[in-house]
Amino acid sequence: MHGFDDILGQENIIKHFEDAISTGKISHAYILSGEEGSGKHLLASRAAAALLCTSEDDVRPCGSCASCFQAEAKTNPDIINVVHEKQLISVGDIRTQIVDDIQIKPDSGKYKIYIIDEAERMNEQAQNALLKTLEEPPSYVVIFLLATNTGSFLPTILSRCISLPLRPVKNETIAELLASRYNLPDYIARTCASFSGGSIGKAIRYATEKSFNDTRDAVIRLMSGIDSMNHAELMDSLSFFDSEKGARGSDSAKVDDFLDLLSLWMRDMLLFKATQDPNKLIYQDSVIEIKRQASLRSFENINEAIDAIEKARKRLKASVYFDIAMEMLLMALRAV
Repeated sequence: MHGFDDILGQENIIKHFEDAISTGKISHAYILSGEEGSGKHLLASRAAAALLCTSEDDVRPCGSCASCFQAEAKTNPDIINVVHEKQLISVGDIRTQIVDDIQIKPDSGKYKIYIIDEAERMNEQAQNALLKTLEEPPSYVVIFLLATNTGSFLPTILSRCISLPLRPVKNETIAELLASRYNLPDYIARTCASFSGGSIGKAIRYATEKSFNDTRDAVIRLMSGIDSMNHAELMDSLSFFDSEKGARGSDSAKVDDFLDLLSLWMRDMLLFKATQDPNKLIYQDSVIEIKRQASLRSFENINEAIDAIEKARKRLKASVYFDIAMEMLLMALRAV
């Protein structure tokens, strides 16, 4: 366990917990909200470990006491992860795992901590059942609600929780982490970081999944030859998607990645044309090709290509056949 040291970009939230622990002013309920992969569960788990840590005069989990060892091994009896098997978190899930359990005092720690992942999946009945607990909780109870967004929470739930939204992490910070932890080339780390939207979890997935790098390579191959390809060669480039042909396909994430990576290529071209600075490009391994294409295209042409990518995305969401939508896109991406 690294305390909070390996949680990047959330210094304000970490300081909030450190101040709360040092002053003893712990809230009974927190909402940690952020995109998938933003680190909500890791942050909640470390905060829970800090609350139960038995080392003296420390606002961070020490990683050495028995409680911290149990927290790291996910066997601490005073940290309860609420689980659910269905799409929604039902009132039965909340009653069984929290309401009926909450009167039992902590096993050995000062607090009894409940972590509800995907808390936005609670239906109204489940939220109302939880609300009764939030209104009059035992002094030892702390509840973490983890959510990608808070729009589905009842106003009464929101009013009884301290909301701590996680901030997107800077691309530079993520790229440095990926390069050092996974020994990635700088240009790959930068691509994954830029593509992640500030989510370290997503960036790690992109860095470690072969499918993402395959998609990136497909974009580079396509854009490096698009202006010289005939129509048959353009359409043959779609064979990369295999099962996605015919409709949007089962692996829509690959299509989304492809379109997003195309947008990054166009962004690089636009940025180089405006600044002539190759150091700002994401596709560092394709600088020569991006320079060449930027010299051949007008700003208007590049912006039209960016618009064409967004039109393709909308067509595919509207269930336009994959080949038709992609053919229209590929023709629009040509320089002439």
